Amino acid sequence: MPQNKRESLIYTVIMCFFMVLWMSIYNVALQYGAFNWETVVTGWIGFPVAYLFAMCCDWFVVSRIVKGVAFRYLISPQDSPLKKMLCISGGMVVGMVFIMSLYGACEGAFHTGNWKEVPANWMINIPRNFIMALPVQFFLAGPLIRR
Repeated sequence: MPQNKRESLIYTVIMCFFMVLWMSIYNVALQYGAFNWETVVTGWIGFPVAYLFAMCCDWFVVSRIVKGVAFRYLISPQDSPLKKMLCISGGMVVGMVFIMSLYGACEGAFHTGNWKEVPANWMINIPRNFIMALPVQFFLAGPLIRR
């Protein structure tokens, strides 16, 4: 886990890049009903704006809330690094899934013009994104990026 603000920023930039790209491609694949080269290209095209939005939400909103709640109620400084990582990473996934699922629902409405469907699409996106984001964070992105 990062030990200071500089390490935290570097970790956040890399983690956010990996997770937003992965989840963008995943959501496009869900939308198209298949995973192929076209889904990768479409996910990549929408990635830059989603990445900037996610970085701002991660750095300025979610991270502060999750770390505040985690260190106040769930973990203490003397707890094991594994417990700290599980609490903070799990909390970050929950917060970012809620925000980025809304972002995805709004982006879909922007392309289709059907803004009335945003709340329903948001509620549909949350569990779909959560079941992908949590394992990817714990078993793929987290271990790779922490190295």
